[in-house]
Amino acid sequence: MSIKKEQIISALETITEPGEGKSLVENNNIKNIVIFGNEVVVDLNISNPTLQAKKKIETEITKVIQEKVASDAVVKANVTVVAKEKPKNPNEIKGDKLPGIQNIIAIASGKGGVGKSTITANTAVTLAKMGFKVGVLDADVYGPSMHLMFDVAQEKPISINVDGRSKMKPVESYGVKLLSLGFFTNPNEAVIWRGPMASKALNQMIFDAAWGELDFLLIDLPPGTGDIHLSIVQALPITGAVVVSTPQNIALADAKKGVAMFQQKNINVPVLGIIENMSYFTPEELPENKYYIFGKDGAKHLAADLNTEFLGEVPLVQSIREAGDVGRPVALQENSILEKAFSEITKNTVRELVKRNKELPETEVVKITTMSGCSTK
Repeated sequence: MSIKKEQIISALETITEPGEGKSLVENNNIKNIVIFGNEVVVDLNISNPTLQAKKKIETEITKVIQEKVASDAVVKANVTVVAKEKPKNPNEIKGDKLPGIQNIIAIASGKGGVGKSTITANTAVTLAKMGFKVGVLDADVYGPSMHLMFDVAQEKPISINVDGRSKMKPVESYGVKLLSLGFFTNPNEAVIWRGPMASKALNQMIFDAAWGELDFLLIDLPPGTGDIHLSIVQALPITGAVVVSTPQNIALADAKKGVAMFQQKNINVPVLGIIENMSYFTPEELPENKYYIFGKDGAKHLAADLNTEFLGEVPLVQSIREAGDVGRPVALQENSILEKAFSEITKNTVRELVKRNKELPETEVVKITTMSGCSTK
């Protein structure tokens, strides 16, 4: 059987280097192909120098050549894998649009514990109830929670073939597509990763996923302003950002930093507005009473001070916590006060997004070559 170089190249077009989003051919990974009868020698460069990555590529290349090129012959594929040379600027992460996704909204908070993930989950299901196609990327790599909030902790994304490439199919719950590091980690073990490793995992969930057609992709960011936030804005053109806070002064001070991060000149992601969580407490036995435990109208005043929109408030209610714990977002409760609250917040967010898309150009991926001028915590 005569094996041709064109056949080998065609077969290699179906293999993607993890985290890159392009085939070995498109990404210029292939260095040399030599054919000696029924023996094929493939030399290539990849950006991940780990032994696991090398073995995975070697196995995939051997398998695809045998399956697609020489099924009737014994093929020996000698694959030499070396790490790519570092680019001139090693701090720059190249990003790109995700095909089929219309709007990407980052949901952030300056500090932890203000209910950012709860807001994300309930906004997502509210958008889905409105008829939109919605996805959620849980970018809180050190404390993922979306798999719990949507009651899919036991699920695992499966691998599917998309245009000849292997992609992760997001888990779906309540009409929302989900990807979270929680699907891939042991719930009893802490994720102890340095920034580059966490960013690599995020890139795989972003670019190696079959998100399909989405009206909205919500990104649940970790608290603070750090590596993960920079990786996201460098990887994807974020349409707009939403900042979540409670009314108390400490939370507001950190929320202000969160807004400032997106407004940095070299980031420049439009801030759609601020949401206030845990605004007030109303006892069940005194439904007309409101107790402002953490202060009153703090986020509303902050929004006015920062010249951004106040998107709405969510009261401090026990059922929100209970719904999150059992994996059924409270916004699914028809005709409840909380459903109405999240409906108003979501409508205000969509209104500001439509306004932003009319008045401003598309957001570009960020190219940050230095940390100077960036707010980190």
